[in-house]
Amino acid sequence: MRRSRLTWTTMALVAGLAVGASAAPAQRTKAKSTKAPAVSPVDRKLDALKAQAVTEVDGMQQFTQQMVDQIFSYGELGFQEFETSTYLVGVLRQNGFTVQEGIAGIPTAWVATWGSGKPVIALGSDIDCIPQASQKPGVPRHDPIIDGAPGHGEGHNSGQAVNITAALAVKKIMEEQKLPGTIMIWPGVAEELVGTKAYYVRAGVFQNVDIVLFSHVANNLTVSWGQGGGNGLVSVRYDFKGLSSHAAGAPWRGHSALDAAELMDVGWQFRREHLRLQQRSHNVIPDGGDQPNVVPPTASTWYYFRETDYPHIMDLWAIGNKIAEAAAMMTDTTVSSQVLGSAWPGHFNKTIAEDMYGNIQKVGLPKWDDADQALAKSVQRMLKQPEKGLDTELAKMGEPVPPERNMGGGSDDIGDVSWNVPTVTLRFPSNIPELPGHNWANAISMATPIAHKGATAGAKVQAMTMLDFLMKPELVQQAWDYFRNVQNKDEHYQPIIRPGDQPAIWLNATIMEKYRPEMKKYYYDPAKYKTYLEQLGIPYPPPPAATAAGQQR
Repeated sequence: MRRSRLTWTTMALVAGLAVGASAAPAQRTKAKSTKAPAVSPVDRKLDALKAQAVTEVDGMQQFTQQMVDQIFSYGELGFQEFETSTYLVGVLRQNGFTVQEGIAGIPTAWVATWGSGKPVIALGSDIDCIPQASQKPGVPRHDPIIDGAPGHGEGHNSGQAVNITAALAVKKIMEEQKLPGTIMIWPGVAEELVGTKAYYVRAGVFQNVDIVLFSHVANNLTVSWGQGGGNGLVSVRYDFKGLSSHAAGAPWRGHSALDAAELMDVGWQFRREHLRLQQRSHNVIPDGGDQPNVVPPTASTWYYFRETDYPHIMDLWAIGNKIAEAAAMMTDTTVSSQVLGSAWPGHFNKTIAEDMYGNIQKVGLPKWDDADQALAKSVQRMLKQPEKGLDTELAKMGEPVPPERNMGGGSDDIGDVSWNVPTVTLRFPSNIPELPGHNWANAISMATPIAHKGATAGAKVQAMTMLDFLMKPELVQQAWDYFRNVQNKDEHYQPIIRPGDQPAIWLNATIMEKYRPEMKKYYYDPAKYKTYLEQLGIPYPPPPAATAAGQQR
């Protein structure tokens, strides 16, 4: 009996029916009079190669875990991902990739390639983190590694581990099978600032690419196609200039730039009532003057203008410009503006998504153990959310959101890429459901077995999908048919960034200069410690006392 079970598992794996750690053999049903459709030699070989890819990914679990933990420990903000990029470039060069650095004039951007010929499959994932999100992993309460420092409060430390693990598994198969094709790997630099992908497009990074397989952390394993439910945006900083004077001795001689910035913000709040429901707009004041006894000669207010399509984004931006000019007139100051980032609303490829979702169904969700579920429920309890734990059922494939039902939401500059080459985003389960996002709580799972298992599951799906498009040229053609004849039928990409705009590579430099020296003391050392949890001396799961003490601050 034991032998027959092993034989069945092996057969199912080769047939592509149960390649994931949690996938179970399909129940046998009695056949009536119909025969199963014949399997082509290509499909039979492809199934075998997918099974091999899964085995390769499973054999690299420690490699994947170390990459997830290493990038987590760097915790670098957008445009300042120097340690992260140096590390990833080193890993790729050690594994035979050719790497070009400084892409599109961005110091932390790079493109790594291996192989030759078509198809060119580009794997991308973001690498930056969130301000003031430093957090000890595996601790279900607010417990920063360094108080006030940045940290991976979204989970961007995990995506490159998914991609590179998958790429190395497929690279080995390509070498053995002498398969033509090119693997390309690239980083989403400063995604939280939507600061780079439009510049990658402008620089021609994706000019010869056939498909893009992006990856992003989530709490389930899924993919979507068509227009999503989020927004695109333009990120604009308005800089006001006035005239200083003694704020008490001669205030009438000053022209307050801060007054102008505040008047713009007040004007925007009044105008907000008369904007479309789909818009999202928010701002911060990065420069509010120097000290109270000096009328501020300079001040800035920084806006994200979000909308569901290009025309409405441009309309929102024009309204912002008009209100800024009016504020300057009221205060007898001047105003200039600078674009700091942009993102098109994403549109994802149906052919690639359907193929990828088939692989997702074969891989299935990871097997979460009691420790994983205990941590997840502790975090949810601490945040006063339903204690549902980690997802144990696959999410459905996402489908297009009709324009009339799209009420707006978040943005990602992968949208710019999606309008220039057939693209999908694989969402893999390394985070905990019911979290606020862009918050220290989202970092709690990101250097724990939850993140490690989720990244391994994602790598399996990514590798299997790569093999589909390497082995079946007709899939590449179908992806482009959808891209040209459906996606681009009525709408065409126009850059939001202007010809004179340049990447804002200076952003976050001051913050990282402040915190990096102390953060270096906590960089992960895989030569001494098996995991980052071990290095920090954190038990997994946390003891009940730590869970009971968990409070959100």
